[in-house]
Amino acid sequence: MGFFLCQLRGPRPTFPSDMSPEEGALMGEHAAYWGGLAREGAAVAFGPVFDPAGPWGLALVEIADEAGARALTGADPVIRAGRGFRYDIHPMPQVVLRATPASAAS
Repeated sequence: MGFFLCQLRGPRPTFPSDMSPEEGALMGEHAAYWGGLAREGAAVAFGPVFDPAGPWGLALVEIADEAGARALTGADPVIRAGRGFRYDIHPMPQVVLRATPASAAS
């Protein structure tokens, strides 16, 4: 198993500040998709990043290989919709995770 940072790029530099209602609905499907992957354990974390150079989405996944990461991102509703979104996938050769607090484990 390995870790991969999946970086979602929007369809234009001004996204998400000017998303259409259709894009908003699509982003709801996107969030539900990644929420399911988080519950299943494939997604370690996901969410928006407000980078001063332009916003983007982050998904950190733990999966067998880059092909698996590409399969997950390729199944994302925003990609399947063909609306100009794209993922850049970055392998992470080393990841340090925080320990789960004992109170959260029960």
